[in-house]
Amino acid sequence: MALTPSTMLLSLGAKAPAFSLPDTVSGRTISLESFSGKKALLIMFICRHCPYVVHIQAELPKLGADYLPKGVGIAAISANDAANYPDDAPGKLKEIAQQLNYPFPFCYDETQAAAKAYSAACTPDFFLFDGAMKLVYRGQLDDSRPGNGKPVTGKDLRAALDAVLAGKVVSADQKPSIGCNIKWKPGNEPAYFK
Repeated sequence: MALTPSTMLLSLGAKAPAFSLPDTVSGRTISLESFSGKKALLIMFICRHCPYVVHIQAELPKLGADYLPKGVGIAAISANDAANYPDDAPGKLKEIAQQLNYPFPFCYDETQAAAKAYSAACTPDFFLFDGAMKLVYRGQLDDSRPGNGKPVTGKDLRAALDAVLAGKVVSADQKPSIGCNIKWKPGNEPAYFK
């Protein structure tokens, strides 16, 4: 496990990169167009086995319960190499999504193209877009990390979500998320990862 921060390379104001991925639970194809008309869109790069994701995973369905009814679209994506990390294979992702009652799709990015398009580097890595699909926040859920004793509240991400929904400007003071590096397929590592 290499401790890795968010790249923060996707610029604030950038349009949400397109993607089209299978939801591991329903089997439906989820794309950017699936969220047209939403007041905001939250894209989360997570996985099943990373201790940093396990540390915050109970907060994720709470985010869904709190913000889906307010018109926020949410999608989780795992881009980890399932051949070398079988806990992150689609069937295992489906298991954890059902176990935790994720109220949003949990997609599998087999080619890792979506992760690269978003310049995602770690799990968890969060990207929030406004109703015009422009990036307003990228970074951490909150200051809690495994072993640091701080409670998981989601305060940084929630503040950004609340600002978008209130039509306010999201603070540009954004801290990178920190977690395990995305498990790139051999030879598929993006330039920003090397």
